[in-house]
Order: sequence, then structure tokens, then C-alpha cells
Amino acid sequence: MSIENKVRALAGAGAGWIMWVLLALSVMVVAIAIERAIVLLSRNDDVRALRKDLASALGRGDLDAARGLVHASRSIEARVLAAGLGALGRGRSAVGERLASEAQLMRLSLERRLAILGTVGSNAPFVGLLGTVIGIIRAFHALDASGGQVSTALMAEIGEALAATAMGLFVALPAVALFNAFQRTIATRIARAEALGRELMSFVKEGEG
Repeated sequence: MSIENKVRALAGAGAGWIMWVLLALSVMVVAIAIERAIVLLSRNDDVRALRKDLASALGRGDLDAARGLVHASRSIEARVLAAGLGALGRGRSAVGERLASEAQLMRLSLERRLAILGTVGSNAPFVGLLGTVIGIIRAFHALDASGGQVSTALMAEIGEALAATAMGLFVALPAVALFNAFQRTIATRIARAEALGRELMSFVKEGEG
């Protein structure tokens, strides 16, 4: 069977299966969005209060109180600070390295599965377009078989073909919006954690930890 015949056979199956693929992708997008939202919300806390209380404890030199504060908080920022406080005693550079390392690890953890949202957002329109092309090919074959007679069935074929492109956009737009929203939120949280880490570093003098 030639490539042309294979394409015709694929077109003969119609664009219905493309719609099922897009539906599966939309379910995947919703599932990932809910899971990532739960993760981010579960690691949210009053960071302003944490910053104020931590600065007070460090200003007094009360490291036990500082450790207690960060361990009591469930926030992303507290996780990064806890790593820095854990390196106290090994020198200022060690504290800085632990802060930077934990911030990077937290970013990787929070961005897990977000690449899927970006991929779906970028490619769902093309999947929908494929369904449209398949539908149009099938419609032209039907038109040829009918001797050029435009029927209701033919118009339905064309409508189904165009619906595939619409479905692709319907899946892609929320996926892109969610991807950008999560990326922006994560970048903000990590930047805040790094800023608090620099504040922690300001209390650690050169040559001590």
C-alpha cells in the first residue's frame, strides 16, 4: 500500500478519534492543574509574619527559636531557610550554597509535570488541525463520489472537520494560561525564598556559621 493510500485510509476513519485524543488531553490538563494547585496551596503560609519573627530571633542570636519558626511553617520559603539554618556552623559560604541548592530543588519539585501543560498548550492546536485536514480530505472524497453534489451529509463532514480545530484551541488556551500562571507563581515564591535567604545571610558574619 502506497503512502497516498494509507493517508486516504486514515482519512476514511474520520476525525472522530482526534476528538477523543483532544478530550483525553483536556482531562490530563485539568488533573495536572488541580494537583499542582493543591501542592502550591498546601505549601502556603504567612511569609510576612515568618520574615518578621525570624529577623527578631536572629537579631537576638536565638538560633533555636529561628529553627523552630521555619520548621513550624509549611511554606516553600521556610523549607529553603531551614536548609540554610541547617548549615550554620559550617561557614558562611556553606550556608549560601545550601540556600541556593534548596531553592533550586524546590523549583524543580514545584515545576514537576508543568512541561506537560506547556506541551499540550503548544501542540493541541496542531492535533486539532490534523483532525480538520482529515475531515476535509474525507469531505472531498465524498464530494467526488457524489459527482459534485453538495449534500447535508457533506456539510456535516466539513462541520466535524472544523470542530476538530475548535476543540484543539479549546484545549490549548487553558493549558497555556495555566502553564503561565503556575510558572509565574513558582517564580515569585522562589524569588521570595531567595530574598529571605539573603536576609539570613546578612546575620551570618564572615568566617562564622
